[in-house]
Amino acid sequence: MRLLIMGPPGAGKGTQAELIKKEYKIPHISTGDMFRDAMATESILGVQAKKYIDRGELVPDDLTISIVKERLTKDDCQNGFLLDGFPRTIVQAIAFDKMLKELKIALDVVLNIEASYNLIKKRIAGRRVCSNCKAGYHIENIKPLIEGVCDKCGGELIVRKDDLPETVEHRLNVYDNLTRPLVAYYDSQGLVKSINGEEEICESFLKVKDILGGINDNLKK
Repeated sequence: MRLLIMGPPGAGKGTQAELIKKEYKIPHISTGDMFRDAMATESILGVQAKKYIDRGELVPDDLTISIVKERLTKDDCQNGFLLDGFPRTIVQAIAFDKMLKELKIALDVVLNIEASYNLIKKRIAGRRVCSNCKAGYHIENIKPLIEGVCDKCGGELIVRKDDLPETVEHRLNVYDNLTRPLVAYYDSQGLVKSINGEEEICESFLKVKDILGGINDNLKK
């Protein structure tokens, strides 16, 4: 099963993606995590990507496309994958279509997670991440045992630069201008299934499972 998950930042893509990964045993491929790892190790890609990510801007297409293509050829993607954070523009989507043809694979569904921007801003404002092990928390939904301290390693919990209010506002504008048109692009291919990201996580995931269960059944035929 080969999936793409979409939606504005903070709509709940990452949460649903992790649940899908566990339920269906397919790798969750997040370009955001890839770039953050690259920045942490100060690789060539990380150094190039950092200046864009810190401003809430998109990493250039050539950097993004090359790392995604390499990732999809790994052994753990043979039985499927879940892409999160790519493609983000029509240009990337067209390049991705070409890439899939070269790899002789096809997408089964595009999950579109929807949520209001007011709720998204509230969600992101509460995000915290461990400065050491990168574990994620939230001041309302995923509280640490000790305020400001990571449960896993004792590291300091901080706000990422791309979660600051001014950066979030910019990220939402970028999404509206560049990424939202992808919904229509993939809908024209009959691939889009929309999910209400404002519902409780378990309720949203039940609807996701209904969609993926039908696809999985068809793939087994």
